[in-house]
Amino acid sequence: MDDSDQKEKLVIAAACAATACIAACYYEKYLLKEPRHSSTPSGHMWVNDVLNGNKSRCHKMFRMDKRVFVKLCDILQHKGLLRDMREVRIEEQVAIFLLTVGHDKRNRVAMQRFKHSGYTISRYFNMVLDAIVALAPDFFQLPDTTTAPEILDNPLFNPYFKDCIGAVDGTHIPAMVNGYDRAPFRNKKGFLSQNVMAACSFDLLFQFVLAGWEGSTADSRVLSSALTRPNGLQVPEGKYYLVDKEYANMPGFIAPYQGVRYQLSEFTSDHPPENAKELFNYRHSSLRFAIERSFGALKARFSILKSAPPYPFKTQVKIVLAACVLHNHIRKEKSNDRIFQLYEQETPPIVEDPIVEDCEDLAPETTCQQQQLEGASQLRDDIADTMWSDYLSNA
Repeated sequence: MDDSDQKEKLVIAAACAATACIAACYYEKYLLKEPRHSSTPSGHMWVNDVLNGNKSRCHKMFRMDKRVFVKLCDILQHKGLLRDMREVRIEEQVAIFLLTVGHDKRNRVAMQRFKHSGYTISRYFNMVLDAIVALAPDFFQLPDTTTAPEILDNPLFNPYFKDCIGAVDGTHIPAMVNGYDRAPFRNKKGFLSQNVMAACSFDLLFQFVLAGWEGSTADSRVLSSALTRPNGLQVPEGKYYLVDKEYANMPGFIAPYQGVRYQLSEFTSDHPPENAKELFNYRHSSLRFAIERSFGALKARFSILKSAPPYPFKTQVKIVLAACVLHNHIRKEKSNDRIFQLYEQETPPIVEDPIVEDCEDLAPETTCQQQQLEGASQLRDDIADTMWSDYLSNA
């Protein structure tokens, strides 16, 4: 056998060996391979598992029950605010958003959970955020002018507060702000925040929300802005909201008496109200407590509101509005939701005494304004006197 035949046989043998090696690798990689996914599904499979699994797991993950979640997705789709995409269906888009705001998770956590790129997670987070904010006009609505059932059915409040339509207060949400803009956002407790004002009904539904004011801004100034801006807070003629000591007593807003016991914790069976002003303050505080319960349930459900999320400030403002919209959606669809149940109790939270402000920006400047303030003061006195008279006669 000459050298050329020998070389040919060697080439053929090498080719056969290479082919066998490739075939073996293919067999091992594609025919004998173990499943690449872990036992924990991701993406839309995980969303389906949560929705169709244990009810409590669905509430824990998405901060609402399955029926409420599905209804939210239907609303967003029906209004044309979201649609199924080739790679991500609406349910998964909403799940990405809820996991982030409900548990204060960052992009990298959602990336691992849903197996999408950081760009995709961020894209759908912002799409859902904008879609939910767009629902605000449908979910933030003033009540009708009839007396609320919470007042009508309670002899402690009816008929004294028959013209009251809700409560107004402010709350501070931690904020992340760039260095040059930090000073105005530092509130009196020393941390950076946005001052959020809200009006709510006595069934814990937000009627109006104004977010984005710097943390150092006085509550009275935020209220003044809410009343003067287009599409701002409107108070029907002859009706009013309850406010705390940080606001002025004026038409449309009834504040407690200054220098008199007010916090519910200050009144006990051994130290009941001793005069008309104290009785008024006690019942005023009991009724106004609805806004505290609303804020409490809101922050308990959406953990992102307890921290300063690393988003542009405009996005942080939108997150507050979106959380309030979701709060109302859940309250309307399932009023006995487990988080709301925690805040149905009458026991007030332990809070610091509010800082009383001068409310200079709401001070009267004209005789007409002075007369209006005197009228509001007279209304409060009339309520207090009637309440005290009935209280003594029933003692």
